[in-house]
Amino acid sequence: MFGRTKENPAVKAANGTLFDKDGNPKPAILRAVERALDVQRPFVLSNLERLRRRHPEASPAELARLLERDYLRATTVAGAAVGATAAVPAVGTLASLGLSAAATVGFLEATALFAESIAELHGVSTEDPERSRAMVMAILMGEEGTALIRSILGASAGQGAPQYWGQLVNKAAPASMVRTVTRSIQRRFLKKFLAKQGGFMLGRALPFGAGAVIGGTGNHLMGKGVIRTTREAFGPLPQTIPGELADVLELSRRDAGNKQA
Repeated sequence: MFGRTKENPAVKAANGTLFDKDGNPKPAILRAVERALDVQRPFVLSNLERLRRRHPEASPAELARLLERDYLRATTVAGAAVGATAAVPAVGTLASLGLSAAATVGFLEATALFAESIAELHGVSTEDPERSRAMVMAILMGEEGTALIRSILGASAGQGAPQYWGQLVNKAAPASMVRTVTRSIQRRFLKKFLAKQGGFMLGRALPFGAGAVIGGTGNHLMGKGVIRTTREAFGPLPQTIPGELADVLELSRRDAGNKQA
């Protein structure tokens, strides 16, 4: 008879960092994920203001490409940096897993900031946290999130459903529809995203430099998926900066000019 296969201790540690004994996400992890997804709008606007100051003549499409470049670069480097800690003799596997869990939260924060910045460039306000969370979770889920939101939008609005579901974040989308989307997507998102991250956490904790390769490559691939889904969610960018955002950026430019004077 074959004995019961023992679970790899590293796998057990990785899963134990995220899930309880019943396979549910730990409360601390849930709170960390929720906080990471709750990027306040002033922070999003500040991100766009800094980018606009560096590139004052850039169109929305050009600003979006810069956001994509910076997001992909930052998440790739962060994943590789955390993975590289496993190669340091003084850092054990459990410590590496802890750092990797923190990197997961960092990836969520960077993704929320990126996705909400893109939404603002499309003229979609990210003032409502619930709407923004639903949008970011759907983007992180990729095709599954897109299909889920489109099915809900289609059922609720019939032929009047928007072509690009990123407009769900807009105030024009009924609050009841947003709540339906949030309830439907949140549980699936947590299970799927955290399960995937458990594998990445284990990979990032591998020694001899392998963790750096896996961490950087994993974040790079996930980042590219986020960029692709964000483009599909919002469609083509407008030719000029949308009205409310344009006013905010212009006010910031004037304030900066007054301080320098």
